[in-house]
Amino acid sequence: MTAADTPAIAVKDLSVVFGQGREAFQAVRGVSFQVREGETYGLVGESGSGKSTVLRAITGLAPVTGGRMEIFGQPLGHDRDAAFCRTVQMVFQDPYASLHPRRTIDATLSEPLIIHGIGDRQERAERVLKALADVGLGPEFRFRYPHQLSGGQRQRVAIARALMLEPKIVLLDEPTSALDVSIQAEVLNLLKRLKDEHGLTYVLVSHNLAVIAHMCERLAVMQHGRFVEEMTVEQLRAGTPREEYTRNLLDAARGYDREKAARFAAMEALEEE
Repeated sequence: MTAADTPAIAVKDLSVVFGQGREAFQAVRGVSFQVREGETYGLVGESGSGKSTVLRAITGLAPVTGGRMEIFGQPLGHDRDAAFCRTVQMVFQDPYASLHPRRTIDATLSEPLIIHGIGDRQERAERVLKALADVGLGPEFRFRYPHQLSGGQRQRVAIARALMLEPKIVLLDEPTSALDVSIQAEVLNLLKRLKDEHGLTYVLVSHNLAVIAHMCERLAVMQHGRFVEEMTVEQLRAGTPREEYTRNLLDAARGYDREKAARFAAMEALEEE
């Protein structure tokens, strides 16, 4: 396999177990997949299906009990070093919970640069202002606190923080589920633009099929910690899954998701004008 063929993420037979003995719960069971560089790969399923746990296993936030993971061909061990943090970042579901309530936006965005010894004070200030501009926030937001921002603005800050170290891979754990529908569309279209501008690879977790159809090229459907099937977004849109569980998931979401997907597409069209 050449360097060009090396996947950005390779996961083989991943297992995650929480607890021990009678209290043990297997959240992920033998999951395998690959994500190509520059791709947006979706993980979809009901709550508790294990999709968010897969992301947490990649970042080292969940206990891996079996399997192998690689980032650009480099195996992941138990610890995540500075090089991993510069390559892989994560955006969490709840922007208010993921931002320190007593730290200004400037302090939040500067922190990764300080930890990794990047730039002097002036250089860090310039990078903070650029990051804010990249996510559609002006310099007046720099010294505000999270409680002074709307939910959509907080999630934009969380996205900016994830990009401060210029990663190649961003893991997105339900990044819009806590937001109003109109704001969801804005944030999703922002993520699409940033992906193109920065050459990013995404893994997107969502329970919402409209979000997956709007963002992804390929996806995996999860149930009870396992992959039910892997499919292209074209198969998803055509409604041609192989497995009954996926068909039931599509049937349950079809009416609502069609309407929502149309709103996302309309918002994207307006932004391009």
